[in-house]
Amino acid sequence: MSLIPPPDVPPNGSEPDDDRPAVELVLTIEEAARCLRIGRTLMYALVTSGEVESICIGRLRRVPVDALTAYLERLRAGAAGSEVA
Repeated sequence: MSLIPPPDVPPNGSEPDDDRPAVELVLTIEEAARCLRIGRTLMYALVTSGEVESICIGRLRRVPVDALTAYLERLRAGAAGSEVA
């Protein structure tokens, strides 16, 4: 499951690059925050605490898309476990 649909038109208005992946594999902190509909500061806190996995690519910090999915699954599992029947 992908959280980010591929854009119809690139931001600069040009044609998409052939070597660009059809699905984003990693996101910036800001992009990950937008996906979760949270603020950038909270996203940095989640990454710093280790609740959301992140990786370094050179000097850049990136969040794998599947790390967001895993985080949401953990939240849902925790919420399901705390519900009273």
